[in-house]
Amino acid sequence: MPPDPPQNPVGAFTPPAENQVDLSACIAGIETQPSQLAATVDGLLDDQLDTKYRNWTIRQIVHHLADSHVHSYVRFKWALTEDHPTIKAYDETLWSDLAESREGTIQPSLMLLGGLHARWGKLLRSMPRGDFSRGFHHPESGEDVCLASALAYYEWHGRHHTGQIAWVKKERLGL
Repeated sequence: MPPDPPQNPVGAFTPPAENQVDLSACIAGIETQPSQLAATVDGLLDDQLDTKYRNWTIRQIVHHLADSHVHSYVRFKWALTEDHPTIKAYDETLWSDLAESREGTIQPSLMLLGGLHARWGKLLRSMPRGDFSRGFHHPESGEDVCLASALAYYEWHGRHHTGQIAWVKKERLGL
């Protein structure tokens, strides 16, 4: 019997101080995530995509990454064009339980992530250092989040979920 999945296969996210974020490394991570994810899921069959990590299948994780990173990109745009906006929160569990996330092919989400991250990388590279101090208010957590911290989190977030899929492939699917 395979071991229980680790909570954080690539390590837990440790929020760095705003001035400690390695912007270049995080931007490079954002830019390369779609190809790393695509390589990780390449060749998986439909029934393999329905293998669970913990609560979500590989398929749901891929769709979640697309949903989540679209939200993050829009939050960056709001923070760059509005004065400390309050963002719209969403229930990722309910989103992942919709039929298109449970049953839909992953190709549209992989394509979406490729295009989204290309645009996001361009946006990030065009931002002056001071713009990373801009931020938004998260209504559920009550936190004020600067863009440098959000960037560090989403760079980790992509690696985190890709790591979950890699764990499933190795430990549950023997690939």
